[in-house]
Amino acid sequence: MLLGSRTGRNLLYLYLAQGANYLFPLVTLPYLARVLGPGGFGVLALGQSLAVYLQLVVEYGFTLSGTREVARHREDKEALGHIFAGVLGAKVLLAVPALSLALLAQGLPSLKGKEEVVLAAFFWAVAWGFSPVWFFQGLERMREVALLEVLTRALATAGVFVWVRSPEQAHWPLFLNGAGALVATIMGTFWLKRDFPLRLPNLGDGWRFLRLGFGLFFFRLAVSLYTAANPLILSFFVPPAQVGLYGGAERITKAFLAMVDPFSRVFFPRFAHGVREDPKGAGRLASWVFLLMGGIGMGGALLLGLLAPWVVRLLLGPGYEGAVPLMRTLVFLLPLIALSNFLGIQWMLAWGMDRAFNAIIVGAGLVNLASASVFSYLWGPQGLAWAVVLVEALVTGSMLWYLHVRRRLPWEVAR
Repeated sequence: MLLGSRTGRNLLYLYLAQGANYLFPLVTLPYLARVLGPGGFGVLALGQSLAVYLQLVVEYGFTLSGTREVARHREDKEALGHIFAGVLGAKVLLAVPALSLALLAQGLPSLKGKEEVVLAAFFWAVAWGFSPVWFFQGLERMREVALLEVLTRALATAGVFVWVRSPEQAHWPLFLNGAGALVATIMGTFWLKRDFPLRLPNLGDGWRFLRLGFGLFFFRLAVSLYTAANPLILSFFVPPAQVGLYGGAERITKAFLAMVDPFSRVFFPRFAHGVREDPKGAGRLASWVFLLMGGIGMGGALLLGLLAPWVVRLLLGPGYEGAVPLMRTLVFLLPLIALSNFLGIQWMLAWGMDRAFNAIIVGAGLVNLASASVFSYLWGPQGLAWAVVLVEALVTGSMLWYLHVRRRLPWEVAR
């Protein structure tokens, strides 16, 4: 039985963790949208976008590079202690540029006079960035990963319903997420301390881990250019209430995207093995998965587009009617991202096309910065929504073109 195996149990725990990451924020969405109003919700969206970038600096891709180092040395407790101290030292060093960026962000027109939002975003970023989840992942102790992530989200969700009461408290959800993450970080570190000789942060080793993880940090930074930057870009051209409409539509759409992503990732190990042992068999399976993912994405887009007025009324409430056309544009992301996730993360990386994959992502990030700025200036939130869809179409089209040139499209391999 799959669930009786270690892999099956780990998969179940990861699904629980991902469910927490999307379900708990979705539970608070109707409440926050109504309590904060479009203006306050727009301020919150700005703070969350800033927090994502600050967290990216502190976390630095160690969920990939640090996890890989732990996995390589999982039988050597002494080495694991040095890895923990080195990564922790690197994060202490990274907190300094993160703080500098937070202070600079206070100069943005949309954040002037909102120091509490910037500080809450910085607190959230540091609390999440210092989480030891990466260490547990390297050890394949996914139960602890799920527990920590569920605990973080549950504490933040409870706090939102208890303390957030007015638009002036738009920064409180950021602070509460940080507080939940801090509690989980302390608990996770205590659990590790019982089993491993953990050391205090080592700044010397920290520099070494910064060099080691730079490539993966650059990749994650490129991805963020067209996944997290858009509310900040929009805020340069429209008032917070308009940012709130876009943020609400985007959050609902991303919640539906979360249902597609776990399904697609299940096939990566099989593809990675199959392209070497049985390329035609892998190609046949991949062809069916391609059609299935596209079908699921199209079905979801059609359903969400039709139900957009009802979904907005239910989840966001009065005052957010302007989010309906935005959502009906953003639903095109469902099939596009379903296919690009499959083609890129599942299929291209299985063939070892890392360089081409990274080039497409970096290019898309740069195009997004330009197009999102121009479209937001000309057409506001609706223009930004179309810019996001066009960039994702560029990503999917580029992957299809590159794979065709290399004769590596699934149906071409299967012949």
